[in-house]
Parts: sequence; C-alpha cells; structure tokens
Amino acid sequence: MSPRKAAPAPRDPAKPRLTTSAMIASIAGEGQRTKPAPFGHALVELAKTRPDLVGLTADLGKYTDLHIFAKAHPDRFYQMGMAEQLLMSASAGLAREGFLPFATTYAVFASRRAYDFICMAIAEENLPVKIVCALPGLTTGYGPSHQATEDLAIFRGMPNLTIVDPCDALDIEQAVPAIAAHPGPVYMRLLRGQVPLVLDEYDYTFELGKAKLLRDGPDVLFISAGLMTMRVLEAAKELDALGIGAAVLHSPTIKPLDEATIRAEASRGDRLVVVAENHTVIGGLGEAVAGTLLRGGHAPRFRQIGLPDEFLDAGALPTLHERYGLSTPAIVRQIRNWLA
Repeated sequence: MSPRKAAPAPRDPAKPRLTTSAMIASIAGEGQRTKPAPFGHALVELAKTRPDLVGLTADLGKYTDLHIFAKAHPDRFYQMGMAEQLLMSASAGLAREGFLPFATTYAVFASRRAYDFICMAIAEENLPVKIVCALPGLTTGYGPSHQATEDLAIFRGMPNLTIVDPCDALDIEQAVPAIAAHPGPVYMRLLRGQVPLVLDEYDYTFELGKAKLLRDGPDVLFISAGLMTMRVLEAAKELDALGIGAAVLHSPTIKPLDEATIRAEASRGDRLVVVAENHTVIGGLGEAVAGTLLRGGHAPRFRQIGLPDEFLDAGALPTLHERYGLSTPAIVRQIRNWLA
C-alpha cells in the first residue's frame, strides 16, 4: 500500500488566489484589436439581400454567434436541440426546397457525430448547405471531447465539400458572402466571440480558393491557415529582429487548395517551407501542401508546425498553445532551431 500523502498546506488568505479557465472565449492577446461576433453580424448583413437565408443550430446559437442572426430574424432561425444528425438532415431538406441554410455547431460534433449525414444528405447531393463550426483545433481547453484536432483530416476526403479556415474577423466577414455564393456545400471553421483583427494591416481580401502572400522574406516561407496565420505573422516580426526574413502565405481555403500559388512561392529561392496549422499534423494543410509540392516536382526543405497525433490535455489555452508549439514564442524557437 502506498504511503498516505500529506495534506496540502492551508492557503494564505493574504495572497491572491490564482485562477485559470479551461474555456477561453477569445484567442486574442492582451491589448490586441478585436471585433465581436463577426460571423453573426456578417450573416445578418447578408440576410438583408438573401431572403432565402436561414440559420440552424444544435443548441449552440450563443456559442457559435448565431444568436445575433436569431435575434434579427427569429422567423428564419431554427433551434434543433442536441441532435446534430437532425441538424444536418433538416439543413439538407431546406436546401432542397430552395433555401440557403447556415448550420452551426461545434467542429467535433459535425466531424465526428454527423459525418455520415453530411456525406449522404448534403455532399453526395451537392446541396448548398454551409456548415460553420466553432472550437476548431486547439481553441478550447476542455480536452478531447471538444477539441476538433482532426476535423480537416476527416472532411478533406469528402467529395464536393469545400473547406475554409479563416484567420481573423476580417476573413470571417468576407468569407460569409463568398461561401454563400458558392453553389455547393461548405465546411468553415469558426472563431467566435471577441475575434482578433489582423489582416486589415496587409491589404487583404478573401477569395474562395485563393492563397494570398501577406509578406515576403528570403529565409522562411510560412504557409498557414486559421489562427496560425496570425501567429506566424507575429513570429515573422520577431524573426526580423533576429535577422531572419520570413514570408507568410495565407491559405484560408484548405480544399480546393490553391496549388498554383503554393508551388510558385515554394519554388522561389532556397527558403525553408514551414506549414503551420491549428490541427493535427496528420491529414490537414501540411500533408495537403506536401502532396501538392511533390506532385509538382518540388522538393524544398519542408517542416510542419501543428498538433501531435494524440489526444490533447485540458487546461488554459495559453498554457496549451505553448505546450503544443502553437504560441508565437514556440514558433520562433522552432524556426531558429531548424535554421541553426
């Protein structure tokens, strides 16, 4: 029998209590510019000119920012309860009747729980259902039940499905009307709540299916999507101060991938090509880019920054991002090691 552990020392009431949270609504850093609920507000704006637009959710309107649309258009909002399969099937039915459904839930529930319903009811029929999902990758500390670290790998193999991973509030605002105009189904990862605003500094415009070079540099080429574009832009500024020039190619459309732009940028010079993504290194943007380069006859020095192929820990997001290499300091350290 193991010895009994000593009881912890009583807390000193004079010292402040240290607290942390497993669920942090925003990934914004201290003092960073943000916009509230860009998806919800963009959907309300789009609905002014699209009377066919309807919103559905599986008991997560508040947590996917769809409550903003529900308040503005209660007659066009459907609360389906905790039934993701029903959510997707109902969205397919509405699309068949001529509506433009935006269906929201958490990314883990869409990819793991409702996959077959999305495949059979929506993708196979090539219906214009827009599936917009919060908590992609490591954007919650609630552990494997809520961390959708493999959603891109799950959905990349589904025919007819377009996949989008926006970086910030501007990306989301511009992606909403773009995916609405796309005639087929779309899966879009969603950053919700107070969402950082960074791409307005780079003369950026979202175009479905297009990657955009945000900055150039002679030593490293970052190819990134989602919140990792924000992180590598921060890392590129710090690397500049160390004499390392880093380019950033933002690829918000994961499928179809902008293969021409990726191959063109990866073949310029002798840069280290680093794919950074908020997703497991298995089956996501990194492997999509690697396959594109190899099929095109390009074999640059290639590395990946992403999540490990394992179920991740629970905890506070800043701690987890540092632990798993997604924080800006971790990216800078990794690049310096690779270039040493």
